Amino acid sequence: MTDQTEKIFTFENMEQQTKLAGPQDQLLVLIEEALSVRLHVRGNQVAIQGDSDQASLALAVLQALVALVKKQIHIGPADVISACTMAKKGTLAYFTDLYSETLIRDHQGRPIRIKNYGQRQYIQAIRQNDVTFGIGPAGTGKTFLAVAMAVAALKRGDVERLIITRPAVEAGESLGFLPGDLKEKVDPYMRPIYDAINRLLGPNHAERLLDRGVLEIAPLAYMRGRTLDDAFIIMDEAQNTTNAQMKMMLTRLGFGSKMVVNGDPSQIDLPKKVSSGLLVADRILSGLNRVAFVHFDSADVVRHPVVGQIVAAYEAADQAQER
Repeated sequence: MTDQTEKIFTFENMEQQTKLAGPQDQLLVLIEEALSVRLHVRGNQVAIQGDSDQASLALAVLQALVALVKKQIHIGPADVISACTMAKKGTLAYFTDLYSETLIRDHQGRPIRIKNYGQRQYIQAIRQNDVTFGIGPAGTGKTFLAVAMAVAALKRGDVERLIITRPAVEAGESLGFLPGDLKEKVDPYMRPIYDAINRLLGPNHAERLLDRGVLEIAPLAYMRGRTLDDAFIIMDEAQNTTNAQMKMMLTRLGFGSKMVVNGDPSQIDLPKKVSSGLLVADRILSGLNRVAFVHFDSADVVRHPVVGQIVAAYEAADQAQER
């Protein structure tokens, strides 16, 4: 067992302390929980108590976060969790690099940046490949970052339209029994997509793009028989596609287009004897030229820290059941 120790971190000024500690020291509490240490604020210093290795990680995290504060970058809970996760993975040296680039600004002018090393690999894969698969649990930013990359590509003029699709209802796409027209039937299942689009473009701009056909949000069944040229295509919830549906969608890719396929294998709603098209694609398409697979895990979750713990607990339970 590693010896217990105490390390000291010193704030250079009150601004650093205020921004890094957060309201009622909430950000410091996140570091305590993530790294199993105790942090005590004493004047302009933080005493870090705990296992020697963990205390060293906590000190490194505070130093990395202060480097962002010095660049006038706002620090929030997601940033703290990302720094702690990268420290545990041994990738903290890349942390400040994540903030060197803004992917796009939302409709209120706020910068959208990647939050961890997994997201960095995902963004690089999208840039360098024609088809990118993002596979992993909820909360890892797969859908939102894909939409951000799509909107950025549209604004640059790299593509002429955005096409976003997903299996509309749990695998079956049986929309007929629902009331209303197609849009009213589909909208509840597309809400995460609309939320991302509205944050990036604003509701009014998004509505105009929908009216002009520049933005299309539709169930997977409506992609059949089409060739999608000069488009940025996102297929979400791909774990609920059958093998035939996945093959159909992948073969829609046209010239001048990019496609991002996202899914969470832990949330497959297909009948037990039906194979997920996402899992089959992961098995048979890996290694193809201009096709990339990026796998996220619970450590890449950028929502509330307890979400990552919940995901990890379910993963452990599933593995135990398999054994």
